[in-house]
Amino acid sequence: MVDKSFLNWPFFQPRHRDLAAHLETWANANLDAIDHQSADETCRQLVTMLGDAGFLTHSAVGGEDQQKLDVRSLCLIRETLARHDGLADFAFAMQGLGTGAISLFGSEQQKDEWLTKTRQGQAISAFALTEPQSGSDVANSTMTATRDGDHFVLNGEKTWISNGGIADLYTVFARTGEAPGANGLSAFIVPAGLPGFEITERLETIAPHPLATLRFTECRIPAKALIGAPGQGFKIAMSVLDIFRSTVAAAALGFARRALSETLERVTTRVVEGTPLFDRQMVQGHIADMAVDIDAAALLVYRAAWTKDSGAARVTREAAMAKLFATDHAQNVIDKAVQLHGGDGVKSGQVVERLYREIRALRIYEGASDIQRLVIAKQTLASHLEA
Repeated sequence: MVDKSFLNWPFFQPRHRDLAAHLETWANANLDAIDHQSADETCRQLVTMLGDAGFLTHSAVGGEDQQKLDVRSLCLIRETLARHDGLADFAFAMQGLGTGAISLFGSEQQKDEWLTKTRQGQAISAFALTEPQSGSDVANSTMTATRDGDHFVLNGEKTWISNGGIADLYTVFARTGEAPGANGLSAFIVPAGLPGFEITERLETIAPHPLATLRFTECRIPAKALIGAPGQGFKIAMSVLDIFRSTVAAAALGFARRALSETLERVTTRVVEGTPLFDRQMVQGHIADMAVDIDAAALLVYRAAWTKDSGAARVTREAAMAKLFATDHAQNVIDKAVQLHGGDGVKSGQVVERLYREIRALRIYEGASDIQRLVIAKQTLASHLEA
């Protein structure tokens, strides 16, 4: 039994509780039977299922009922899906991250063309920011977009791109040269299959999901593919990450909750030397640490989400704190779960073994843990100097 008392916290409104209950019912009925033999096919299937069920309406703006992204809803969905199935969380998350720039900065034509499709699960999206030589250092991106009449010509590489190879549209960031560094980047919508756009490598990881390296060679896209204004690319990327970084923390929280649930079942039913494992004081200490880590992470996650939904222009510090703490401490929680499962904890196919592989990447993507520490330190110092 997973603790859901956090839904009574004042961060949430009745609609959030209704969403969580609806998604829980759907996940129980649909996710246990998912076949994970092919990450590509599973993700395609999950996007279609999530779209048909209506949950992808939360991943992008659209319609009179949703003029902005509701971060609490995004976090609740990611937490719940991650607790049930890591690829289901991934499939949902990338629909939001991949179209985040269009939701926040796109023209009405761009929104009409793409967001209806992604919200209905009819198109898969990707966020192409990272380059081989500039992972966390976005300002050092070297891929170029050169204006040529009514077109831009793309040249360069992107790597570690989630949904690479299966996406229908890519939000691509490239240097347009308005200024050096961060101020010379722009964002573009690039459909799959264009001449000069190729997938050069599919990347395998310890928790399989679609990943690829992309290469652009004299790839021509219409000027109307530009998102926002030239030179706004860095601002657009950081604004998108500002929202979705909190949701990464929520996914980690979902993994941690599942690990605790599996561990409680294990230690209350496993008998060692005639007594349940839970009766041992050291085991109780581990359970206490896991519970504290989970509640502390939840408070940071939903504080960041509530702050953004309450009208804050940016939640850079809050989101960085949530991601740093939730991902690092979910790793600790899952490690304890593996330890308390003994040999079964490292047996392939066990839930906690899968969680152990799935959690590790969350401490790296969308800003590694040490990058989050730098962000938090800079924000804290800036607040002190302004006081």
